[in-house]
Amino acid sequence: MRFVPLDTPKPISKIGLGTWQFGSREWGYGPDYEHRAAEIVRRALDLGVTLFDTAELYGFGRSERILGAALADDRAKVVVASKIFPVLPVAPVVQQRAVASAARLGVSSIDLYQVHQPNPVVADTTTMRGMRALQDVGLVGEVGVSNYNLRRWRFAEAALGRRVLSNQVRYSMIDRGPEEDLIPYAEQAGRIVIAYSPLAQGFLSGRYDATNPPSGAVRRANPYFLPVNLERGTELIATLREVADAHDATPSQIALAYLLHHPNVVAIPGASSVEQMERNAAAAEIDLADDEYATLAAAARRFRPVTGLAAVPKLIRARTGR
Repeated sequence: MRFVPLDTPKPISKIGLGTWQFGSREWGYGPDYEHRAAEIVRRALDLGVTLFDTAELYGFGRSERILGAALADDRAKVVVASKIFPVLPVAPVVQQRAVASAARLGVSSIDLYQVHQPNPVVADTTTMRGMRALQDVGLVGEVGVSNYNLRRWRFAEAALGRRVLSNQVRYSMIDRGPEEDLIPYAEQAGRIVIAYSPLAQGFLSGRYDATNPPSGAVRRANPYFLPVNLERGTELIATLREVADAHDATPSQIALAYLLHHPNVVAIPGASSVEQMERNAAAAEIDLADDEYATLAAAARRFRPVTGLAAVPKLIRARTGR
């Protein structure tokens, strides 16, 4: 395993484990998911993964409970990250919710506590006042944000009066917005971009095509999995396969390696099995040559999916079969 080259109390692995699926039945993992989740976490620990990300919203607290129980005595050795959903993120509420998350996780301190998304009405001034108080009493180590643009990330940091270590955003080969400003800022300021959905919910795995779309409810609601977009993605998947063959790897591993090419980027893919966790962790060891990275970036730029309002009628037809 490789780690982010930053001075943090605990090393942060370049591949972490995202646990949205723990306790969330919409992923369709079946009745044994808690047992499977524990196996995945234990194997991740064996492989050197140190970043485990959850949130109070995932399974309405169940993900935190499952993760904490699975980590057991290793909780103090790793970076446990959670998030507050900012319904009313004023300072007292932030403090109360952190206490609740820590209790569910079974930890005395949350290593990285993040604001799940910016609140459009409540300013970060009061939110960060709560975060600062949590840091002062030792209940929170580092503070992070999620789904913030660069301007608001920097404002949150000014409001905290300390570093806001990370910004967790959607980032993959087909969601490359963070490359414009967030990643350059992270590298310049010594911060971290945490990439969620780094495989675009499996689109980049090569498992699906226009004749073999996914069946799960979460993916079926994602416009990337429309037949037209699966068809348009053929060239990108072919390029991933070509580079993967050169490294004796899978398309998913190359898609992760593309993100990890940036030193201050961490990816937190989910895993539905121990084997998938093993494949994800192995991606941290893949070194892409500059020409391979350029080839992948060019293929990604040529992929133009149908999204936004233009995708809505197609999604409706895909869901209704009309």
